[in-house]
Amino acid sequence: MSHTSAAVAWTRIGLVALPAYGLLLAGSTLTPQPDQTLDPAAWAQFVTGPGYLVQHLLTNVVGAVLVVLGTVALGAFLASGRAARLALPGMVVAVAGQVLLMVPGVISTFVTPAIGAAYLDGNTDVMSLQIQDTVTPIFLIALVLTVAGNVILGVDVWRSGLAARWAGALWAAAGVVFYLAGAFLGMATTGASLPTQPVGGLMMAASGAAIAWSSLHGPRVDAAVPDPAADAVAENR
Repeated sequence: MSHTSAAVAWTRIGLVALPAYGLLLAGSTLTPQPDQTLDPAAWAQFVTGPGYLVQHLLTNVVGAVLVVLGTVALGAFLASGRAARLALPGMVVAVAGQVLLMVPGVISTFVTPAIGAAYLDGNTDVMSLQIQDTVTPIFLIALVLTVAGNVILGVDVWRSGLAARWAGALWAAAGVVFYLAGAFLGMATTGASLPTQPVGGLMMAASGAAIAWSSLHGPRVDAAVPDPAADAVAENR
């Protein structure tokens, strides 16, 4: 197998991680945790249950691996399309955002259960524990980078000719729905996942599956049609 063939094969394998990640997100956000301010006892019971740790390990550890591999594969796949100049910037920005999201992910996976356990043991003052102020800016920057990077990649899918245009539009919209209308809004209101998050996860799964399917069955016919705007930019370089 040539180096080119091997790269194509690994790219196709990597793209399968995208729908897997979307399904993982959708499943893990179906059951929102109770509001820790309004019902701290129920919240503590929820975060100390065995399902919480398993769910967060899958989402924040396995999910992080899937989304990074899938995003790198998507950038490599789009690099051969008509709007290749957007592929690398979109990939880098999206991956940077996902790496930064690991910071709050680690806290929710390992620190939150410890706080819940302390509360159930009678240490109610633990609910007033404040995470360092640096976490919030990191979370916000991570959200901006993740959404921006995925919107760029969605636009690139739309313009590339390598997959159905609706897959690109859906991928871009999924990032906005899951991260902004779901994760950010949930943290700012109830502190839990909102119904928009499983919806966003399913949107990612559907779009990722369509892109992976396109990579397995070759580029669409219209991929060979020249893009005048892209050609003009290339000629002026």
